[in-house]
Amino acid sequence: MIIGLTGTLGSGKGTVAEFFRKKGFGYLSLSDELRDEARKRKIEITRDSLQALGNKLREEQGPGVLAKLVLERINKYNLMDAVVDGIRNPAEIAELKKLPHFFLVAVDAPEKTRFERMKSRNRENDPKTFDAFKKVDARDRGKGENASGQQVGKCLKLAPVLIRNDSTVNELNSKAELLLKKLKEIEIKRPSIDEYFLKIASVVAERSTCRRHHIGAVIARDKHLLTTGYNGAAAGIKDCLERGCIKDELKLASGTRHEICRAIHAEQNAIIQAGLHNADTKGATIYCTHSPCNVCAKMIVNAKIKRYVTYGTYADKSFLPLFREAKIEYVEMKEPNMKINKLK
Repeated sequence: MIIGLTGTLGSGKGTVAEFFRKKGFGYLSLSDELRDEARKRKIEITRDSLQALGNKLREEQGPGVLAKLVLERINKYNLMDAVVDGIRNPAEIAELKKLPHFFLVAVDAPEKTRFERMKSRNRENDPKTFDAFKKVDARDRGKGENASGQQVGKCLKLAPVLIRNDSTVNELNSKAELLLKKLKEIEIKRPSIDEYFLKIASVVAERSTCRRHHIGAVIARDKHLLTTGYNGAAAGIKDCLERGCIKDELKLASGTRHEICRAIHAEQNAIIQAGLHNADTKGATIYCTHSPCNVCAKMIVNAKIKRYVTYGTYADKSFLPLFREAKIEYVEMKEPNMKINKLK
């Protein structure tokens, strides 16, 4: 899961972030992205200079620019569990919500408590008086700022979870522990039947020996798995990993000249397996990582399969009129979450 942290100055966001780091979460910070940019531009790093630079970047590249940089890191390193600190604008939240398991958490505390914490940590650029703190805090919350500025006040309102940090560090860690337990319970959402079989088809695709596409298919009826299949060469002959791709050698486009290819398609292999093992496919559903070619579509019709579910598309679209005429339901879904979610 990806946990986003927003919160007021001196609220204890850093302590909450450190709690998740100790639990094995990766750590990412929008503020760190901003500091990196400041160093590139040779700007002195102070609270005011960073806030001004952040506003400028949001004006130039859109209010979600810092979150986009963090998203690139999450996708590049395929991070499954991470905490993202320093969220200060609603557009950043909107960007991070594109992740499948993103949870926004706000941290807040009474104003005087936060000021006393900032005084005790005694950082050079922190305000030294309560009046100075209130001015900095008001700007951080969004007072006098436009849509490209910091809008922590609005971010707090968007968070479904608020941690009130008005006691000790131990109490704050206890609240974070309870929150993590609840978030794990939320994340472990039982998949639908269609998601379940599509996820299995994706695992089957890992056995593919094709150099162009890894495709997996499963046939199910009455919530019961009948057969599986992936695209690969016929049994006993060299597959494309050994021999190489003939269609690549002939410079043939994907979705064309199926008779040239050495591979049997995933759906074909699943149907062949049904024949070998006496599995009745009449009225069944086939789940596949890609849409079918015309050849597979004709075999599906004759196998009496009545439903096709996928989350990916193949270059050959000629199956659509055939499916409509044969009254085969065609369903395109969002790709299921590929993480294995289970209580340990």
